[in-house]
Amino acid sequence: MKKNIVLFVLFVLPIVAYLFFASGVNSFTTLPVITPKVADFGNWNSLNEKKIFLDKKITVLGFAGTNILENRGNYFNLNEKIYKRYNGFEDLQFVVLCPIGTEKEAQKIVDALSPFTDVKNWNFVFASKEDIQSFYDGLHLKEKLNENLGTSNVYIIDKERNLRGRKDQKEYKEGYDTFHPSELSNEMLDDFKIILYEYRAALKKNHNATKQLLK
Repeated sequence: MKKNIVLFVLFVLPIVAYLFFASGVNSFTTLPVITPKVADFGNWNSLNEKKIFLDKKITVLGFAGTNILENRGNYFNLNEKIYKRYNGFEDLQFVVLCPIGTEKEAQKIVDALSPFTDVKNWNFVFASKEDIQSFYDGLHLKEKLNENLGTSNVYIIDKERNLRGRKDQKEYKEGYDTFHPSELSNEMLDDFKIILYEYRAALKKNHNATKQLLK
């Protein structure tokens, strides 16, 4: 018996501990709300002529700025690390807010992605510079848009239009830098899994409640 306990402590316990910590510090909690109830989009046009709104969708939101083509590598990073992995999730959308006048540049990004990606959930939405700045200001974030009205960060907004992130003093995070693939593969992927788990757990709970009512 003692031998089995010793073997467990020496071999099994370290493996369990490793798997726990390797899965990410946030993996067993809910993802905090950074900004509650952000405003929805205005009646803005998109590249595919669909009207895009935040309500009732999990949204990965980016801000392209006027120099969208200069930062095209960021979209390829996001596409490879997050989009292609979760593109099949029905209530998920990827939205990039762009200044009016950058439609041709945005189309070039979509054209470059389309040979190896189903781009149906990539949504490039166009608004005036004033509307973009006003919308961003309403997110109440610490980071500011650059002089081109862009940022390499993307943000996670849930179905209730809450912007989600990390509030821990040692690891405050309101957005995820698409310039760094490792940040997308680690911090963003960890946090994204939490959001999806929350909704799947809620759906399962509602389903079980419905079954109880029907009994």
